[in-house]
Amino acid sequence: MAGFKTLDDLDDVSGKRVLVRVDLNVPVKDGSVTDTTRIERIAPTITELSDKGAKVILLAHFGRPKGKRTEADSLGPIAYAVETTLDRRVHFASDCIGDEAADAIEEMTGGDILLLENTRFHEGEEKNDPEFAKALAENGDIYVNDAFSAAHRAHASTEGLARLLPAYAGRTMQAELEALEKGLGNPDRPVLAVVGGAKVSTKIDLLLNLVKKVDALVIGGGMANTFLAARGSDVGKSLCEHDLAETAKQIMIDAASAGCAIILPSDAVVAREFKAGAASEVVDVDAVPADAMILDVGPNSIEKVKEWLERADTVVWNGPLGAFEIEPFDKATMESARFAAQRTREGLLVSVAGGGDTVAALNQAGVAEDFTYISTAGGAFLEWMEGKELPGVAALSN
Repeated sequence: MAGFKTLDDLDDVSGKRVLVRVDLNVPVKDGSVTDTTRIERIAPTITELSDKGAKVILLAHFGRPKGKRTEADSLGPIAYAVETTLDRRVHFASDCIGDEAADAIEEMTGGDILLLENTRFHEGEEKNDPEFAKALAENGDIYVNDAFSAAHRAHASTEGLARLLPAYAGRTMQAELEALEKGLGNPDRPVLAVVGGAKVSTKIDLLLNLVKKVDALVIGGGMANTFLAARGSDVGKSLCEHDLAETAKQIMIDAASAGCAIILPSDAVVAREFKAGAASEVVDVDAVPADAMILDVGPNSIEKVKEWLERADTVVWNGPLGAFEIEPFDKATMESARFAAQRTREGLLVSVAGGGDTVAALNQAGVAEDFTYISTAGGAFLEWMEGKELPGVAALSN
């Protein structure tokens, strides 16, 4: 990973206008923020700059207004949630460029925090229009990107602006990049990847990249059924992308060439109904009844995952091993996650995980705080795992 400057490289910021790109794309219901996790993550950067006397000017997008000003996508109501979370006064400006922004910034004194209106109210944001980026840059002296979750987009506030002002990574961005470097960039080996989820089709690039970088790859969830079918197993009525059998075979061939072990389920929990408390049984993967669905991996497979977790020094996790939202099909994901967390607590494993379902599963297992790092970045985390360059990160590189 290319080098990047952090807040440690910033000298005196007192009185300086610091544009901080943050992620405030938070869930809102009836005008109130229902989950402040993303706000909590950016708090260290904001408070550190404020305490050092900077004029902290927050840039963010919200929703998909497509260049139109809409009341539903205004950041105005979110300013209150930021203020409450930070326990500091947060001012708000009704635009992110032009006179409204300039006037609000002019009134700031050192240590003040100002949130500018949704950058996506302007078409130039998503188009990475140079003139819009220049208009944003006029509001600041320094640029800090603390929104890894938006780093896979080459937008004006994530990429264009970093080319116009001295650019630095905020604390959240720094933590994310350092954790990802430990996960796949320069990891302690052996490295184990655990990949689950419903479909192979959404993770082809991910799997093709991982088999070249990790020592072993556990495949679970519905996507494992496609690999089992490609290998010749009858998976009954299970979710399966039979049309991707050749793709699955090629991934297994590539893994063999790269010396990466592929770990597929050897047994499975099957049921005739997909509902909580449905009657289920454990069968060998080569003995799935024609009228049944695979909804979780079985006990022998769980033990195999634990064996690989014991061997590994690093694990990168994306996706559940089964239908974890419904009992009793959550067992494999819960047990494996708790075992990985235990190894991490003992200092024996570096564990990096990300993706919406993964975070939900780790929270359900009660172990999210025990993993080395949990990424809430969604698409950016997945693209990083796929080996793609992230424009917002590349723009910060020295």
